[in-house]
Amino acid sequence: MRLASEMPDDYRDGFAQLIDEFDVPKSFPPEVLDAAEVAALRPLGGSDSPHVDRTGVEFLTLDPASSTDLDQAFAIELAGSHSDADVILRYAIADVGWFVRHGDLIDREAWKRGVTVYMPHDRIGLYPPRLAEDAGSLLPGGPKPAVVFVVRIAPDGSVTLDGVERAMIRNRAKLAYSTVSPGDLPPAFPELARRFEIGERNRGADRIQMPEQEVVRRDDGGFDLRFRPRNDAENQNAAMSLATNMAVADALHAAGTGLLRTMPAVDERRVGQLRHTARAFGLEWPKAQALSDFEQSLPAGDPKTSAFQLAVRRASGGAAYEPFDPNVKPWHAAVAATYSHVTAPLRRLADRYVIDAALAVANGDRVSAETEQAFIDLPQAMRQGDSRANRVDRAAIDLAEAVVLLGREGEVFEAVVTDEDDRGARIQVRDPAIVTRVAARRVDPGDDIKVKLASADPAERRVDFERVG
Repeated sequence: MRLASEMPDDYRDGFAQLIDEFDVPKSFPPEVLDAAEVAALRPLGGSDSPHVDRTGVEFLTLDPASSTDLDQAFAIELAGSHSDADVILRYAIADVGWFVRHGDLIDREAWKRGVTVYMPHDRIGLYPPRLAEDAGSLLPGGPKPAVVFVVRIAPDGSVTLDGVERAMIRNRAKLAYSTVSPGDLPPAFPELARRFEIGERNRGADRIQMPEQEVVRRDDGGFDLRFRPRNDAENQNAAMSLATNMAVADALHAAGTGLLRTMPAVDERRVGQLRHTARAFGLEWPKAQALSDFEQSLPAGDPKTSAFQLAVRRASGGAAYEPFDPNVKPWHAAVAATYSHVTAPLRRLADRYVIDAALAVANGDRVSAETEQAFIDLPQAMRQGDSRANRVDRAAIDLAEAVVLLGREGEVFEAVVTDEDDRGARIQVRDPAIVTRVAARRVDPGDDIKVKLASADPAERRVDFERVG
């Protein structure tokens, strides 16, 4: 979620208070900052360095314009001149493991955090800024250490891992989603994304492109909660990360190791709720159409599409991390494949260990005992970090909803009942797109109702509606 730059200070303070309320470890201990400074100066490029020279490869990055913690750089080419030649993706990932060693001060602090926590007004990092936004970030300029994954994408969208190596790379350009043009990107960039979409259709994946929520000022001085859909460049960029994560997961699983990311499918009850949600947004969902097909049929860039995609994300079963189990085939329903997290080590603790295992497996080495033990311990650490980040995100949305509705008390809104239980009816307000509960008897899922805003309290992060009519 992003925050309007002209948001009054008291609302900004409300978002800032979430850090203390949810015990987000904002500042780093002085000894960790000192250790990060020492690590940032660790020599590179010497005769004993494990990094090969790949500075001649035309790597680029593509991120939000304001990002400085750049995990990923890419170079793409076709393996031949014929139309069915494989696409070769060289995906360079920040080599956090070069700066952070198992059991050191930085590592122990990262285990306490688990993930980077994103706020509407701030970012609470997993690693100190000296590493995450400087020495370890794949910013343009001098050579940077990276782990380069070579991924082959076939015409049918299937992916295989061709190699993994530590390398020194040079980022030729820091491209931004908001300003990038097709001419800035490798010619094979859209072909990679097209093939990955073919692969998704073949697998029956229902991957949801998550929109970004924004709190923006209205012309009358109030605020609205809107969705900023992801543009084509963001979706195509996501395909590179997904392809790499899938290829690595397959390689690790075949080697009998790894930390896999799993997610159950949306169950039938929640699909029923989503059908009511779709109707609330005026979206026609044929009865015989599967959720994945319906989502893919929706118009890109439409706020209704964005609102529905967010509802699907909330309805999905919780994702989890699971170490390799020879008796279980790990599955991520949204991707419809075996899947891992490897492409965001500056933002997720687990990725650093998966990278370490991928380096070992791809080069015929044994995965270290430290990494194998980490795969056992990481699910709990990541669950705690993700849980905290999710609670902060949910509280930020609650606060944003109270902010945008403040001053509209007494106004009547149209809504649709999506579910009901002993706590009342869960409703989807049509505009703004808010999910809440209301006391309502004799209603069924799918019913249209009108509700009046009784109160909006940013201090309590709460909105209350009453059924009317």
